[in-house]
Amino acid sequence: MDRPRPFVVEADGGSRGNPGPAGYGAVVIDPVTGETLAEAAEYIGVATNNVAEYRGLVAGLEAVKALVPDASADGAVQVRVRMDSKLVVEQMSGRWKIKHPDMKPLAARAAAILPRSAVTYEWIPREKNKHADRLANEAMDAGRRGEQWRPSASTAALDTSRAGGPPPPAGPPGDAAAGAAKARAALASRKQAPAAPEAATASATPQVGWGAAPDLGAPATFVLLRHGETALTPEKRFSGSGGSDPELSATGRDQAERIARSLAARGTVEAIVSSPLRRCRETAAAVAARLGLEVGIEEGLRETDFGAWEGLTFGEVRERYGPDLDAWLASAKAAPTGGGESFAEVARRVAAARDRLTARYAGRTVLLVTHVTPIKTLVRLALGAPPEAMFRMELSAASVSAVAYYADGNASVRLVNDTSHLR
Repeated sequence: MDRPRPFVVEADGGSRGNPGPAGYGAVVIDPVTGETLAEAAEYIGVATNNVAEYRGLVAGLEAVKALVPDASADGAVQVRVRMDSKLVVEQMSGRWKIKHPDMKPLAARAAAILPRSAVTYEWIPREKNKHADRLANEAMDAGRRGEQWRPSASTAALDTSRAGGPPPPAGPPGDAAAGAAKARAALASRKQAPAAPEAATASATPQVGWGAAPDLGAPATFVLLRHGETALTPEKRFSGSGGSDPELSATGRDQAERIARSLAARGTVEAIVSSPLRRCRETAAAVAARLGLEVGIEEGLRETDFGAWEGLTFGEVRERYGPDLDAWLASAKAAPTGGGESFAEVARRVAAARDRLTARYAGRTVLLVTHVTPIKTLVRLALGAPPEAMFRMELSAASVSAVAYYADGNASVRLVNDTSHLR
């Protein structure tokens, strides 16, 4: 029986905005000679990093199948996929679950191209995936011009080629200029798909700010928006989930419109989830109207129940319930007078909501419209800070904070108490 024909597929995808103008690149390499056998790249319109990465994987595997017509037969080929997306590698290897609805059909499509036994997956650092990365960027650059990527115009292999003979045992050298030239000549005749409309001004890569870490894929990013002011806010009165549920004041409504304009200009929010309390729902509605999104409700994002302290100022609570206030300030387990919630109880509730939302919005950017205590709790937990850190954070009305949650369980605080949109 003939031995399987070996191939290496290197694939990558990128999104300038996540989601934003996106493209993918893939290259098929002969692991014996290092020759580039095929290249593929495409601008795919507005998409996330992970969608673009999966599209690159699909294109690379389909390119192998095009090179070997009977590649679907058992034992015909052996493909080693090399990508710098740990998320895609781990999911396609079966070690991580695929939870995001956009990822599932793409993963199923990739798995169906070749026999599962014929494909293995390997994570590589980004600097070792330069050919596919360059193809993806060429595709995004073409999309910015209102065009599709043309293989005859690509310089990816030339710019990322490595000198010298066959690849070392550690892996294929990646790109041989002669092989790339052959690949371009063969691919130049391929019918190009119609160009997708340009959706946004491209920004430089790599991603910064709310973008993705390339080794773990796009995180679930929570943009944490405290609601706008109510009549109680400037008076600094306790206003939790056990009180009067006030509406936004005129100032609060103006703040909601300002943040809505700011988020619309940024263009990265993919979903909106709100606390059930009125001031948050009204703030969320202003943003949703600008972004054309629906608002989901998460009970776990409601404010602390402050019990008998609802509607009172700090000074009034000190005067009426001094010993209870001292106990509350000294311990996260102490609850406000009259059956309110302790910060420890709130932390458990908020952490459970966080886990539900990170699973639901893996790889996406979601706006959470909530309150002081839930936002401070999410920031505190992400930092691994003690409960007393809650009293050392300033959080203004209509301020924005951001925390990213990665697939390996780690979190990264990106922003705290930004009010630049209100100036």
